[in-house]
Amino acid sequence: MGMDATLPAPWRIAWRRPESAAGDVFTWAVEPVDGTGSSFLPGQFNMLYAYGIGEVPVSISSDPAGTPWLHTIRAVGSVTRPMAALKVGEVIGLRGPYGSAWPLVAAEGGDLLIVAGGLGLAPLRSAIYQALRRRSHYRGVYVLYGTRSAADVLFADELAAWRDGGQIEVAVTVDRATPDWSGEVGVVTRLIHRAGFDPATTTALLCGPEIMMRFAVLALQQRGVPDKAIHLSLERNMKCAVGYCGHCQLGPHFVCRDGPVLAWPRLSNLLGVMEL
Repeated sequence: MGMDATLPAPWRIAWRRPESAAGDVFTWAVEPVDGTGSSFLPGQFNMLYAYGIGEVPVSISSDPAGTPWLHTIRAVGSVTRPMAALKVGEVIGLRGPYGSAWPLVAAEGGDLLIVAGGLGLAPLRSAIYQALRRRSHYRGVYVLYGTRSAADVLFADELAAWRDGGQIEVAVTVDRATPDWSGEVGVVTRLIHRAGFDPATTTALLCGPEIMMRFAVLALQQRGVPDKAIHLSLERNMKCAVGYCGHCQLGPHFVCRDGPVLAWPRLSNLLGVMEL
């Protein structure tokens, strides 16, 4: 990170890849213009700045051992829509990485369970790559992913490769089946009840819509996973990354400064409050 955490450095868009059939989700690969190296931990995020337009927080979705850095973005707002029109070779501002990380080292020795909903798979993608690299350090690794439809499945080729590779167990479900879908139908929390992890040794990593995470926590508790072993990313609450603006405040926590990855015991009294 630079000397001033609020100043973006110039990074170049190295390549761009659409991630959804509708074209509203895309991945940027970015690299520093000055060629300087840096590193990040799975779960952390960067602030991406489109010059003259605005800045947004985006989790890093790439393998932490590789370059360039990847960011998977949905074009939904006044900043991300213009970002979607930027071309390969254009320069953006980037500051970071910021935030807490998934507890992957602490999880070693037991089962690792990853539960993602929709675009929430992107902040967990870096954790999956690190778990694959250190596969022998975990008993089992399980990836449970749910999204709206087959057309919305994120990283479909990688999910298939991870499943076919045999090192981790992967299950994907959709809310609405179409004629071209032959897999699971239903909410992702249904998969938790069937997955073969050992609750006593499991560390669970969750990211997705808040309502999905609430019900996923309930399903994990019903399976016997200890509360302290359940970790959530509140990346949708990130704002300025340094806690100056205060818009990320959630009870006593500033998500940008204290999160986005937080253990369930720190959130249990907050996420139970609807629309908080």
